[in-house]
Amino acid sequence: MEMVDSAVHRRRFSASPMTKSYLADLLEHYVISRNLFGEAEEGHNEQSKTMAERLLSATQAEATVRGELLKRLGDTSLYISGFFGDSLHRKLVDVDYYAEIGGIAYGTLAAHGESDKAIVFGDLAARFLEYVDVLTVISQTSRIQTDEDLLRLYSRYMSTGSPLAAEQLRELGVLAPDAAIKNSKQ
Repeated sequence: MEMVDSAVHRRRFSASPMTKSYLADLLEHYVISRNLFGEAEEGHNEQSKTMAERLLSATQAEATVRGELLKRLGDTSLYISGFFGDSLHRKLVDVDYYAEIGGIAYGTLAAHGESDKAIVFGDLAARFLEYVDVLTVISQTSRIQTDEDLLRLYSRYMSTGSPLAAEQLRELGVLAPDAAIKNSKQ
């Protein structure tokens, strides 16, 4: 929980204690790699499906399993975006794809879930990319920065205009303190 608190503080936004607790639990769950890569359901090969196909399957699933499938999809999208976002820029789909899928999954859960969890899922859906940045901060502080990491960070800033990437580049002296943040969505 300490890492989540620190990362939220560093990103200078507020998050409810319930959402921070949820993120801490998510991180604890994905510390075990098979929880990320070995999530195939018995009798189903979920790993061979695209995220969009998983979303479709989840929304069409029976009510008894729909919530768990949507939660897993949102959690996986958030974790991958936060911890592996830099490598996604070299793939056919990027962080925006995962953010869209994860946001829809969490939004659907918020609309149909129980009150406490619905508030958390609604927050995660509405501020998905902010929470991606929180997980990115945690990821980056837990590993040593190399020249290759710096180049990836600069590439991420150039392609997405990420305020987090700009801030980190300023801290490293790569961007001038008064450099304008690039807006990739123009």
